[in-house]
Amino acid sequence: MIQDIAPHRLHNEFDPAAAASDTSPVFCFEETGFYCRMEEDRLVLPRPADLGADPADCNFLFRLDGTDFFVCREKKAEPEGFVLQDVRHTRNMTMYPREQVFAAMTARQLAYWYRDNRFCGTCGHETSLGTKERSIVCPACGRTIYPRIVPAVIVGVTRGDEIVLTKYRGRDIPFYALVAGFTEIGETLEETVRREVMEEVGLEVTNIRYYKSQPWAIADDILSGFYCDAVGDPTIRMDASELKQALWVRREDVQLQPNDYSLTNEMMLMFKEGKEPR
Repeated sequence: MIQDIAPHRLHNEFDPAAAASDTSPVFCFEETGFYCRMEEDRLVLPRPADLGADPADCNFLFRLDGTDFFVCREKKAEPEGFVLQDVRHTRNMTMYPREQVFAAMTARQLAYWYRDNRFCGTCGHETSLGTKERSIVCPACGRTIYPRIVPAVIVGVTRGDEIVLTKYRGRDIPFYALVAGFTEIGETLEETVRREVMEEVGLEVTNIRYYKSQPWAIADDILSGFYCDAVGDPTIRMDASELKQALWVRREDVQLQPNDYSLTNEMMLMFKEGKEPR
């Protein structure tokens, strides 16, 4: 999956002493993209000077292996020799090293969190960066804001040697996926599984069993994967407002996604090979 980058390691713990220099690699996001260029099959990021930025105006993000990465809060110049690369496009391109794709996705999540919390949602005062932990603090009312992490489930709904595969409406994604959805307030993950399966494909399920989790920074998610067994009437009653296709598919006919980055693809592979938890 996307986070499986060993022997590389993303150190995501906050380091209050980390400070950008003139040579620090910097993520600079605009809309859905970030500035980069390719050199010998690797992504190269701009430095503060390329963006006309003061290193002091760059926030620490994380450490990948031994290199500190930062995000530029405000660029003052177009970085010559760099192009805007869409993060979702980067995720779908296997030509990029996996650790760099994972770093770019994680950087996007943190960069947008910094951007969206410049002012306090409680009192409207301008916020400041926390100095002891990764946080944003309102100096007026004392509110502390932490990075947003949204729980969601991926569900392999099975019936013997068949699994439910879906395609979502309104998304330009040609390959199949599994039932999925966000956890509601006051709901357990297991209850999310039951509700999402019923809402999307109209099936009742039992024997809900956990598989694995995955951070999915594009949507601020922490994904939890579950398998479960359909019970009762196996007829799929698809929510046409959410899905454009939902069908039972036999193990041998499961078509995998084009890369092995997603939890969804790994769960489909496990079922195809008969290795899903029973």
